Amino acid sequence: MKNKIFKLLFGLVVVFTVNIGCTDDLNTEPLIELSLEELLDQDPQAVEGILSRLYGSFSLSGAKGPESSDISDNAGESPFLRGIVNLQDFAADAMKNRWGDNGLDQLTTTTDWTPENKFFRYLYNRIFFTIPQCNNLLSILPNVDVEDKDGIISEVRFIRALANYYLIDVFGKGVIATEENFGQSELLPEASRQELFDFVESELLEIEAILPVTNTYGRATKGAARMLLAKLYLNAEVYTGTPRYADAASFANKVITEGPYSLANDFVSIFSADNDSSTEIIFPLIADAQVSQSFGNTTYIVNGSLNDATIPLAQFGATEGWGGHRSSKAWYGLFGDLGTSNDDRAKLFWTEGHNYEMEDYKEWTDGYPSIKFRNTSFSGTSNQTSFSPTDFPLFRLADAYLMYAECAVRGATGTDMGTAVQYVNDVRDRSNASLITQNDLTEQFIINERGRELNLEGHRRTDLIRFGMFTGGSYLWPWKGGVKAGTSIPATYNLYPIPSSALQANPNLTQNPGY
Repeated sequence: MKNKIFKLLFGLVVVFTVNIGCTDDLNTEPLIELSLEELLDQDPQAVEGILSRLYGSFSLSGAKGPESSDISDNAGESPFLRGIVNLQDFAADAMKNRWGDNGLDQLTTTTDWTPENKFFRYLYNRIFFTIPQCNNLLSILPNVDVEDKDGIISEVRFIRALANYYLIDVFGKGVIATEENFGQSELLPEASRQELFDFVESELLEIEAILPVTNTYGRATKGAARMLLAKLYLNAEVYTGTPRYADAASFANKVITEGPYSLANDFVSIFSADNDSSTEIIFPLIADAQVSQSFGNTTYIVNGSLNDATIPLAQFGATEGWGGHRSSKAWYGLFGDLGTSNDDRAKLFWTEGHNYEMEDYKEWTDGYPSIKFRNTSFSGTSNQTSFSPTDFPLFRLADAYLMYAECAVRGATGTDMGTAVQYVNDVRDRSNASLITQNDLTEQFIINERGRELNLEGHRRTDLIRFGMFTGGSYLWPWKGGVKAGTSIPATYNLYPIPSSALQANPNLTQNPGY
């Protein structure tokens, strides 16, 4: 059942005290009377509820519904997934936001980034809410009698590794907080990107052998760990200066050939309310219109991309349209003429009443809203809902296909170009796009195909950086650098600044260059 993971003691909040010196938000007030150790001593089965809260930390704001927050930041604005979308997609080429909220304009125009921007703080604080929660549980589990203890420990370590991955990717430094230093009073030393990379790599390699091939929906599996390893290795040259494309291809291939996954028959089904039955999704962030409501899960994507001034909300199962997000021609331009394209993915933009050119990123009718995500079920009937019931496919099989193909194009040992072409064609054929030949498979084709297939799924900024297209002026997109036609932005923007609150909390941390 889709939301079993969230129905287990969903209101449970783990109590902890910790001083890792990253943010004052870690001094969370206890919301229950028992300590974690006392709770598990009384009821070892409570670990499943705690585990569900750890998974939920990526998509929910707090334990008591959409208005509650686990951290002392705005409940609606600060959830983890919302931060991923803001910092990965709206800061890149394809998507723009028009609201002009304090700090959001700076993201959508890639200008004036400072350590005071609240959206940078939100994601940093969410990372360092999730990691100590994991460490708290990991410090107790060895002494508690629970079924499948090793498996649960491995799941918690995966969750911690995933949070650390975003620390590596977005901020490039931090601290290595583990169960070994959990609760210590001494401030932790700064860890470099290389040190964080090595830590996450070692964690994932250890737990890959322990995690199950299949698991309760929404929980970590071998496939999820392998996808995260593939992501880590795919970007290793950016993160550490040393390419690891052969390793990335190896783990992507394990996902493809050893996992129980297959491409969904229809692209739209992956982004519909009943996508929990998808054979393609490897690791989702769960949403539910009743059980797991949040302004920061796919509700942010669906509602933010709709406006009843130009789009019939009922067609996409929503009761609210916030009129904030539109794609730019940097995305829909990848499909050529939308009116004549046979590619099903080209049909997922709302064009009626909207202008092709984004003359003003704050004007709702400039640019085409994305209708990729929706609240309606792909099969069967649907009801309109205020909150989205559609899960976010953080990892899915098509991405593994495209990662393998990219590694092959880059000449990774152990890859085969014929296989790479077949994988790309499998992805394209599913959407009725024309098939390619080996001569077509270039780095430029790969970055464009990743845009056509994966945009608005939290990968775009990272992809552009890996291809050397994010900063500088070699690749321009609408409103890059705050200019309608786009302009060069500094190389310092390949990393976000460390929030001032984190620097103040731990003097061992230093700011990223250029901020």
